[in-house]
Amino acid sequence: MWTPENRPRYDRSKLRYPSDLTDEEWSLIAPLIPPAKPGGNRRTIDERAVVNGVMYVLSTGCQWAALPKDLPPRSTVNDYLRRWDEDRTLDRIHHAL
Repeated sequence: MWTPENRPRYDRSKLRYPSDLTDEEWSLIAPLIPPAKPGGNRRTIDERAVVNGVMYVLSTGCQWAALPKDLPPRSTVNDYLRRWDEDRTLDRIHHAL
């Protein structure tokens, strides 16, 4: 039921896309993102932007070439999607949200 107390929780007016994560949602799934592999380079990509890209593709069903330009490159988002699907990170994210 919509009440004045819980309405702000569902406010998505400040997000770029309906599929973007709120701060509350991000705080739930950030610990589930696997760290970079030891000995490798440090991550230079914003993990939250990658998750927003993955969520955009999964929620809209758009083609990779149609991924908006203000999200990370489609090759990066695709690589993370495949990796997270393989190691079941996507399942953990789904259950957390």
